[in-house]
Amino acid sequence: MDLSLDQERQPLAARMRPRTLDEFVGQEHIVGPGRLLRRAIEADQLQSIILSGPPGTGKTTLARVVAERTRSQFISINAVLSGVKDIRDAIEKAKDFADRTNRRTLLFVDEVHRWNKSQQDALLPWVENGLLVLIGATTENPYFEVNRALLSRSRVFLLSSLTGEDLQRVIDLALTDRERGYGAYRVTITGEARDHLVTTASGDARTLLNALELAVETSVDRYPPPPGTEILITLEVAEDSIQRRAVLYDKDGDYHFDTISAFIKSVRGSDPDAALYWLARMVTAGEDPRYILRRLLILASEDVGLADPHALVVVNACAASFDRVGMPEGQFHLAQATLYCAAAPKSNSTLGYFDALKAVQAAQGDEVPDHLRDASRDGEELGHGRDYLYPHAYRDHWVAQQYLPETLQGNLFYQPGELGWEKERRRELEERRDLQLAVEREETLTISTAPPSHTASARWLRRIDQGILEEALALRNQVLHVLGPSGTDRVLLCGAPFQLLAWEVLRRTQGGLAAIWSADEADLEALRHRSGRSPLAEIEQPQLAGPVQPGWRPGERESIHPGPFEKILYRPPPEGGESWSDPETVLNWLLPLLVKGGTLLVLQVLPLECTRPSSVIPLPDDLAAILRAAEEKVFPDREKEWIPALQRLHLEPMTHISRLHTSTTRTLSREALLGWFDPRQPVGAALIELSGPDTAARIGKIAGSESNRDIPWKRTFLTVRIAPDRS
Repeated sequence: MDLSLDQERQPLAARMRPRTLDEFVGQEHIVGPGRLLRRAIEADQLQSIILSGPPGTGKTTLARVVAERTRSQFISINAVLSGVKDIRDAIEKAKDFADRTNRRTLLFVDEVHRWNKSQQDALLPWVENGLLVLIGATTENPYFEVNRALLSRSRVFLLSSLTGEDLQRVIDLALTDRERGYGAYRVTITGEARDHLVTTASGDARTLLNALELAVETSVDRYPPPPGTEILITLEVAEDSIQRRAVLYDKDGDYHFDTISAFIKSVRGSDPDAALYWLARMVTAGEDPRYILRRLLILASEDVGLADPHALVVVNACAASFDRVGMPEGQFHLAQATLYCAAAPKSNSTLGYFDALKAVQAAQGDEVPDHLRDASRDGEELGHGRDYLYPHAYRDHWVAQQYLPETLQGNLFYQPGELGWEKERRRELEERRDLQLAVEREETLTISTAPPSHTASARWLRRIDQGILEEALALRNQVLHVLGPSGTDRVLLCGAPFQLLAWEVLRRTQGGLAAIWSADEADLEALRHRSGRSPLAEIEQPQLAGPVQPGWRPGERESIHPGPFEKILYRPPPEGGESWSDPETVLNWLLPLLVKGGTLLVLQVLPLECTRPSSVIPLPDDLAAILRAAEEKVFPDREKEWIPALQRLHLEPMTHISRLHTSTTRTLSREALLGWFDPRQPVGAALIELSGPDTAARIGKIAGSESNRDIPWKRTFLTVRIAPDRS
């Protein structure tokens, strides 16, 4: 056979394959001087390896170089064309060679990822015992496509696309090699033509050499021409020779996923220029446009989300339009969907769903709360649906009530973004969330059956103090108007409860600080729970301390701001005892914490000026007088306590003492009305003490008959505002 003639008939890419490591172009990171793989090849000490990389980067060529250098037997098979039978034949040849020479066999498997699991398993024992040294080549990710057991016995080398400099060198070698290339001719290639071939080859030496071969051999009337013939390769010739780049990836390959990943990340990163580039790359490579649109539909919900809910509508419309129009005009719809999503504000708040999913998986036994259950079947007798508040019956079609199971109340899964549509609704949502969290607190406060004690009295007071949420929101707004926190103020909230106040103060003082010294463990725990689930960085969250007692100060080792503060709001906790309500104690504790020109605001409920049993229950005059006396016995007049304290500070009481008022309508159940007169509650105990159990029972009976009617509900709060000028 005439081998020289056979070589001439081979494609240029095959003829120009490097024969030694010194001729190898690129991949310096694995075959450069001193590199592990090069040393192993030169010493003929190669162990099993997997060569992974894009087409045209030298995987097969490297295997051929190994074949030329090794003294071992070299067997080459293609995974596409071979099966288990071919593997067994190779194993038999390896056994025979080992018996005769006591040497190993190198088995080169091209496209090794095309073998199925059984084919790879057939090879595994012989690689493991050293009979075969595997050299696998793949364009795929070997960690996904190659048997893990086989992979663990091999070293993986990743080949990268050739650089522009590498490809320029490949052109030079092909044009100067007289034996295998075009060195016998006077080939001139313009700079523009060179750059075009290198650019469109995109790191693939085989694509480059195929294009160069076509350009050279079609530029003469007859090939091969006489030696010394001048051949000119212009940009036009180069463009004709590589008219459209071959698709570099199939729909299951790494290039497919890498390119779509670059596209999605560019859109997510709001870079419309890069997004259009990667879109064009995919379309040029033959990607299915419907696949691109499907990914954009996902992105419109995942990455744009509620920052611009219209993005999903636009992408869906573009996808529907593409189905009607098709290619090539459908490229306009691809571009429109891409640009809209790239330019839209971004939010990934829909990921909150997966936090909820984790909560479901972690607490699968949670029951549906009774008030949310379906009452249309047999639930009425079981209490299903009872106490459910129908949102459309309330202002703005919303009412604060709990919708989560009891064990999950207070969990925050959705964190609204700060852009676009979500930004417009974030404030309202956070305010409603504050109210809902307060519902949880409210419900625990209003069910009180403690024995007669100071705690029972405080709980009854707290029921009056807490009121209902609409009223609490109105109180919050009035208090903050008087206190006036803003900007960079350092604000201290001291006492309890602060469920509604804390987060609004934090929002108003984003450049300052919000500290909460709470006297109530439950209130403090609820605040910690909310802080732990907020999107705020730790440094931006409120500083929480407690439960505290009057006179408390943070220690030196505590990372809590000890003062001073521009604003201090003091609210005696209902269960705190007299020490929390004593004006002298409060002033001695908190005034030293104020900056010059700061403001201390004390807020206390005045039960005797609020709606109370004697004001809502129609009683005969004698019984009404007894009930009023019992109420006055239970609750002191806080205003009288503050007057002497202010006078000692040389402050005019009438200037610094004022009142805040709230009003709403409540419907009291029979249980709530009778609860006022329970002997274990303060008013009930005082009635028995003043008039005996029979009179108390008569009043309770009349009260029970007044249930389930709308009652005007008013509350009055004493405010003491002190802003000393400390010079």
